[in-house]
Amino acid sequence: MLKTIKVFFESKLVPATAEEPESGNLKTDLASACLLIEVMKSDHELDDREAAEFIEILQKQLDISDEDLADLVTLAEAEAKQATSLYEFTSLINAGYDYENKLALIENMWRVAYADERLDKYEEHLIRKISDLIYVSHKDFIRTKHSARRGAAN
Repeated sequence: MLKTIKVFFESKLVPATAEEPESGNLKTDLASACLLIEVMKSDHELDDREAAEFIEILQKQLDISDEDLADLVTLAEAEAKQATSLYEFTSLINAGYDYENKLALIENMWRVAYADERLDKYEEHLIRKISDLIYVSHKDFIRTKHSARRGAAN
């Protein structure tokens, strides 16, 4: 990972004392943010509604200040630009997330994809590919898709 990401984690997100447990798997959360960015970029149209949904998802997922959230978004965008494959992110997801967290990630990807009220074939292809790489069953892939679509319709 980028040195700036490591510095960010150490200065902003890691607990002040060694006795406190680390809140969540922060590198995995960054990988999750990078995958969400990949979904936003996959249709080659950056929509404000997708960006707003992305920020809302991160705010719910992480308990950090707005300033730190903005820094994390910037770092995730930089990491996503430099990534050469999805493996860099999916390997962290596989190592750090249990199956329920993986399902939540896939559903969040669908939420981002549906945020602009139009599912692009490239978004769907990318989410399917990531779902396969993190070992989410096809049944759950479809279930999360329908759940996100119902949420977008409301």
